[in-house]
Amino acid sequence: MTYVTITTWENADGVDYDQTMKKITETRLPALRNLGASRVTVVRTSERTSAAITEWPDAATRDAAETAIAAVRNKVQSEDFSRMTGEMRGEVVADV
Repeated sequence: MTYVTITTWENADGVDYDQTMKKITETRLPALRNLGASRVTVVRTSERTSAAITEWPDAATRDAAETAIAAVRNKVQSEDFSRMTGEMRGEVVADV
C-alpha cells in the first residue's frame, strides 16, 4: 500500500526562496525519485516555509532508503540553508 512522508522546511532568514527551490528541484527531488519515491510535491506555505509530500510505493521502499534520505536532508541543511521543522509519515488509507 502507498506510503507517504510529509516534511516541513524553513529557509534561513535572508535566503532567496526561489534560488533554494531551483537547487532542490534540480538535485534533491531527483535524488528522492532515484531512491524509489513515486512522486514528490513541494508546497510553499509561507515566505520562508514549504511542505514536501513524498509518495512511496510502500513502507519497505521508504525504510530501505532511510540512510540515503538522512544524507539528502543533511545536504539541504548545510548547502541550501533550510532546516527541517517537522515530519509525519504513514500508510495512505483513503485516496479520492
